[in-house]
Amino acid sequence: MSNEFTHEVPVRFRDLDPLDHVNHAVYASYLEAARTAYIEEVLGVPEEEIAFVVATLEIAYERPITYDDEPVVALAVAELGDSSCTMEYEIRVDGAVAATAETTIVHVDHETDQPTPIPPAIRRRLREYGDAEAPA
Repeated sequence: MSNEFTHEVPVRFRDLDPLDHVNHAVYASYLEAARTAYIEEVLGVPEEEIAFVVATLEIAYERPITYDDEPVVALAVAELGDSSCTMEYEIRVDGAVAATAETTIVHVDHETDQPTPIPPAIRRRLREYGDAEAPA
């Protein structure tokens, strides 16, 4: 992943399953934490004003994460559409990939809940930070 944004996520006791591994569903919340941090820090959008919703989510699990691990989520914008963008992720522990993932997020109007074009200022920051391409 080039021009990646990274975000550390703590493993909480409640994240664990009976085998002392982070439950597979919790990985999605780790992605959400990184995505929210990216939107706030890179795009400059306060959390309460975020107007993106997840349209698709795919996760591939490579190895378990345990309580003593210190996961880092890396993300990059892979594709930029008119009202959506595709983000690719790696959840890493000590540099080794524990999971890969991809989401498509869609910019929506808070009042109508309908897709709306990504505002020019946000689109510019998406392009400046990463090397996302428009869909073919």
